Amino acid sequence: MPEDNADKPYIVTCTAPVNIAVIKYWGKRDEDLILPINSSLSVTLHQDQLKTTTTVAISRLFKEDRLWLNGKEEDITHPRLQSCLREIRRLARKRRNDGDPDSTGLSHKVHICSVNNFPTAAGLASSAAGFACLVYSLAQAFGVEGNLSGIARQGSGSACRSMHGGFVQWIMGNREDGKDSVAQQVEPESHWPELRVLVLVACAERKPIGSTSGMQTSVQTSLLLKHRAESVVPCRMGEMIDAVRRKDFPAFAELTMKDSNQFHATCLDTYPPIFYLNSVSQQVIHLVHRYNRHYSETRVAYSFDAGPNAVIFTLQQHVPEFVQVVQHFFPPDTNGEDFIKGLPVRHVALSEELKRAVGLEPMPKGINYIISTKAGPGPRVADDPSQNLLSADGFPKETKAPLI
Repeated sequence: MPEDNADKPYIVTCTAPVNIAVIKYWGKRDEDLILPINSSLSVTLHQDQLKTTTTVAISRLFKEDRLWLNGKEEDITHPRLQSCLREIRRLARKRRNDGDPDSTGLSHKVHICSVNNFPTAAGLASSAAGFACLVYSLAQAFGVEGNLSGIARQGSGSACRSMHGGFVQWIMGNREDGKDSVAQQVEPESHWPELRVLVLVACAERKPIGSTSGMQTSVQTSLLLKHRAESVVPCRMGEMIDAVRRKDFPAFAELTMKDSNQFHATCLDTYPPIFYLNSVSQQVIHLVHRYNRHYSETRVAYSFDAGPNAVIFTLQQHVPEFVQVVQHFFPPDTNGEDFIKGLPVRHVALSEELKRAVGLEPMPKGINYIISTKAGPGPRVADDPSQNLLSADGFPKETKAPLI
């Protein structure tokens, strides 16, 4: 951290991506260190469509550490936030003790301001992007380098996967101190350029049961979860990495759907049961299977995290038709332009044969909108000062980031 002007805050702004697990993480063996009971694998989504932006300011004039999230001041004493702050400062101190002249300002307080360009806590992995962005921004501000995924993991488990772009595995690790529980890139975002992702936003409200409490109950009560972690996931991880490396879409798609289904089966096997999927989610599942059956091949896959939004994986050539199918069976109350956000999708006509083959009762307004995106890079520094969320004095600007 440079000190050109001792009274002027040092400001850094970074962005970080959302990731969608195709082999799911559910359940911890250590709640404090956030160590998982199984490994997982995810696709990092492109920041042009979905991202968290975080600005960190450091100044000797600040009286205390402070945090603003989506325009509102939040409690910075939250244990997971404190873990990340403490760990970054510890590494920065270590660098200074090792003789790095840039590691200054360690006793100074920080102001942190963060915004998502998507609804928070709506099953869109907002905590993953948020903590990845927090850790990456703090590391940039304090001059900390190296694999930061282990620190991001202590904020939110899946945040460690958002520290990399492309296809990422979170290795569960075996050590009690968690040092071997880290994320690694399997392949970069450029590896499979034809792969496309459609987020079908069914509901932009908060989840009734948060992931943390849901996981704890599942670990305590679900025998299926234990079987999944010990007997199913280790083999699936190998098969999924192989499918990604070979760009084998049918294998990737089938594994993705089966793993999503098993994750939600463990939620149902939890006592009392947890229901993250709603009637719209179930209709999307039927739609995908009927669409694939019509073509006698797996062209489309679904995955659901701890919420009702469907994440659809497909190849670029199938996007226009499948989007039209979604629009037909979930008629929106807006025109098509507002319904599809992100990467442009050209309009195509649907055959009557395909409509009959899917044959579902339409659900008007079941899907609020679709985000069209693809695999993307990991966290990055925003060089444009206009992206700073804190003004030159280190306090939030009035402007808010536009929602997608």
